[in-house]
Amino acid sequence: MRSEDLGLSRDLQFFKPGNVIKENQRVTYTTVYKCDKFSLCIFFLPEKGVIPLHNHPEMTVFSKLLLGQMHIKSYDWVDPDASHNLLHQPSKLRLAKLKANSILKAPCDAAVLYPRAGGNIHEFTAITPCAVLDVIGPPYSREHGRDCSYYTDHPYAAFPNEEISGVSEEASSYMWLKEIEMPENSKMDGIEYKGPPITETPF
Repeated sequence: MRSEDLGLSRDLQFFKPGNVIKENQRVTYTTVYKCDKFSLCIFFLPEKGVIPLHNHPEMTVFSKLLLGQMHIKSYDWVDPDASHNLLHQPSKLRLAKLKANSILKAPCDAAVLYPRAGGNIHEFTAITPCAVLDVIGPPYSREHGRDCSYYTDHPYAAFPNEEISGVSEEASSYMWLKEIEMPENSKMDGIEYKGPPITETPF
């Protein structure tokens, strides 16, 4: 899928070089389509805008940078089978392995995040104004235990008392993630989708 398929263009004022960014401008999003099985959203990040480190519990995500340039950092849990109770103790550290720490520039291939692999926990930082398409299935649902959690990452060596056998040799590839309350910069503004209409076709 291309930006043009969704009515987006580099000629839009938001993406033009020198566009005046309002102080503390939030990330915005629009929902293109949503049903019980998946949701399709576009996120618009202003220059230096951040979608902080967050997870996608029991979800598969197809993520594609449509326009712009951004830095992505992502992790997977070392022990994805840790109990649900441990997952939701804010003071509990969990070990994660770095999956990606790189810069993407559109056009580029889509990334696929699986429930236990592919960088399920990730963070976006916009280098230029960006548009990112996410297809998430199934969609977030607090009722069904798929609520979004946020994290801060800490070097493996920062907590020597938590060291795990066999990790030290590759310590630079591992980080401790600590669950936190929803950060202020995670709040987004929703906007109406005004691109090409989505038509449902029965199978």
